[in-house]
Amino acid sequence: MSANSGKHRVVIIGSGFGGLFSAKALSGKDVEVTLVSRTGHHLFQPLLYQVATGILSEGDIAPATRDILARDKNVRTILGDVEDIDIEARTVTSRSLGQQTVTPYDSLIIAAGAGQSYFGNDHFARYAPGMKDIDNALELRGRIFGAFELAETTTDPQDRERLLTFVVVGAGPTGVEMAGQIAELSHKTLAHEFRHINPRDARVVLLDGADQVLPTFGDHLGGKARASLEKRGVEVQLGAMVTDVDGTGLDVKYKDGSTRRIEAVTKVWAAGVAASGLGTMVADQAGAETDRAGRVLVEDNLTLKGHPEVFLLGDMINLKGYPGVAQLAIQGGRYAAREILGRLEGKEPQAPFVYKDKGSMATISKYSAVASIGKISFSGFVAWLAWLAVHLMAMVGFKNRISTLLNWMITFLGNNRNERVTTMQQVFARRAMEDLGPDAYPELPRRGHEEQRDAT
Repeated sequence: MSANSGKHRVVIIGSGFGGLFSAKALSGKDVEVTLVSRTGHHLFQPLLYQVATGILSEGDIAPATRDILARDKNVRTILGDVEDIDIEARTVTSRSLGQQTVTPYDSLIIAAGAGQSYFGNDHFARYAPGMKDIDNALELRGRIFGAFELAETTTDPQDRERLLTFVVVGAGPTGVEMAGQIAELSHKTLAHEFRHINPRDARVVLLDGADQVLPTFGDHLGGKARASLEKRGVEVQLGAMVTDVDGTGLDVKYKDGSTRRIEAVTKVWAAGVAASGLGTMVADQAGAETDRAGRVLVEDNLTLKGHPEVFLLGDMINLKGYPGVAQLAIQGGRYAAREILGRLEGKEPQAPFVYKDKGSMATISKYSAVASIGKISFSGFVAWLAWLAVHLMAMVGFKNRISTLLNWMITFLGNNRNERVTTMQQVFARRAMEDLGPDAYPELPRRGHEEQRDAT
């Protein structure tokens, strides 16, 4: 594509659901599209926990963006971190490998998503990774499987107990799914693979400050989910606020005022999200408001206050209480593309954006899930089948669907998990285990972790 073609220039930031679906909706149209992303893949985030627990490979849920857009000839992809957006000059500045790129636009779609929120305690991330990207999932895979390996070799009963205790913070869909899979992993997949420990002795704890599991699903389904988790050995603790996290455990304060220390080497943070800082960047320039999570209060057509050429999507917006889910980003991306094309064709503006809720689902373990679709709610095996079908069809790319389906068959028809390789991620994961003492794992490198991580 030529920068001097005279065509309307659309810049899209982010290769997630919002960015990808808006690019697809603009494919083949008389516009020049530039997609800027910090990664070279499109991440199917709802299945990250399956990468972390050895069911799927990272390639199954993260196809290359260039492969997806290869046939979309009017779409160009740039790899880079967005450093600046100038809404007056209408430029996006990104950087990759030290090289800065300034991309001008006529219309801008910001779909940069959200990161993990530690509610002002960002130091928790060292010991309790979130579940927002591939790096998180691979590090957690190393921590989870590595904990069983270290438990097999330690002779200290207290260390063994810490290593076989897994704590998941956050009882939303991600936390519920993660806790259920760790329990299934310990009770079934690994049950007969060790000689000095019994993986079934593993303790899985699910914490949340709310009064129920899956609060957005309602009391009935939340209760069903909790019962299913507890049946599978997960210890559910509600009304529990984490006050501190370190290498060997976490401190918890309960609503009754009591406090408790849970000794656990492996922690997973699945509580809270914070919108990309790019939303705050453009909101400050436009004089628009943001909420506590950094989401921008957008106009009812998804545009930035005073700047109808700037659209924001998905997790980045605060509009009518819509949930930050994949469908919101997908629908918003298609809406923004139609609005841009309509303006170029001289059509009247679309009606205000209205999110169409297609339901919510969460899987707990093999053959168990909960689902809410419209006024219908159901759980158990039927909900699990529905969950499988919906997530399989939502994946981008035929190859990824087939690969995922085969891996699911291997895992769900038996108890095997093929994707258990951890390589250097297991070394990184052991950072949190250093606090067990200098002799807990003698060959563990003691220096250079951050440098090695940056180099990769």
